[in-house]
Amino acid sequence: QVQLVESGGGLVQAGGSLRLSCAASGTIFRLNAINTMGWYRQAPGKQRELVADITSGDSTNYADSVKGRFTISRDSAQNTVYLEMSSLRPEDTAVYYCAAALWGERYAYWGQGTQVTVSS
Repeated sequence: QVQLVESGGGLVQAGGSLRLSCAASGTIFRLNAINTMGWYRQAPGKQRELVADITSGDSTNYADSVKGRFTISRDSAQNTVYLEMSSLRPEDTAVYYCAAALWGERYAYWGQGTQVTVSS
């Protein structure tokens, strides 16, 4: 099993910045088997959507709505993934979830979520 714990959410004004962190823990075997880590978000009344993800080879992928504003990074030695969010907009308000996928598998591990609220 892999456990994911997010931190760093909060309330920020439009145009501001936040940094989310997600720490993964578990057996060495499982941690070494993680390929992709990602950030999803879910706003009230909307489906959960991918925000950004990063592979073990540091290949990144972003939703069009966050390109140029958000940056995902990974510290494999610390089993931690980060999401730097800048130029935040009210429409970025959501619960942000960290997720992890093992090699050859879909996302199977999820964090509990952290609330990000952007006021106008």
